[in-house]
Amino acid sequence: MTIIICPGIHSPELNQEFLEQLQWQPANLLIFPAQDYPAYSAIHILQFLRQSRLPLSPVVFISFSAGAVGAIGAAWGWQMWGGTVKAFIAVDGWGVPLGGNFPIHRLSHDYFTHWSSALLGAGEDSFYADPPVDHLDLWRQPSNVDGWRVSVGVTGEQRQPLTAAGFLRHLLQHYA
Repeated sequence: MTIIICPGIHSPELNQEFLEQLQWQPANLLIFPAQDYPAYSAIHILQFLRQSRLPLSPVVFISFSAGAVGAIGAAWGWQMWGGTVKAFIAVDGWGVPLGGNFPIHRLSHDYFTHWSSALLGAGEDSFYADPPVDHLDLWRQPSNVDGWRVSVGVTGEQRQPLTAAGFLRHLLQHYA
């Protein structure tokens, strides 16, 4: 499995901070160079994947902010090429419609973003920060962001206290 990071429009150093905070060392990791191409461009992300000579192995997309726009299109494109998307994770992809025939998870920097984003595709288990944090802090310091993992099942909504990094590690372990 390969993890594909699709960052937003910010300093590339924040991506390394994100990975350090996550404390997860995947064997296969690609970070889309959003400092060189539009973060919101699915075409550029797919070109990057092709140039990386990534085999059509299962992938997990982790996207942030504007990167969620490009990443969801790239996930669909990856499937059209014959690849498998094991999961799609949108970190503060507010206002981005998310849908697909693969598991989708959202992380939000506050409850309003969590609630309003769900109107555009809630996906499966999700997370929101409580207390709210700044948008960029969710990416920069996920281990310092407390909140709630939200699971919806046949018995209704269940919430579990967790950090954003803990939620992400749980998802990555689940899909690994």
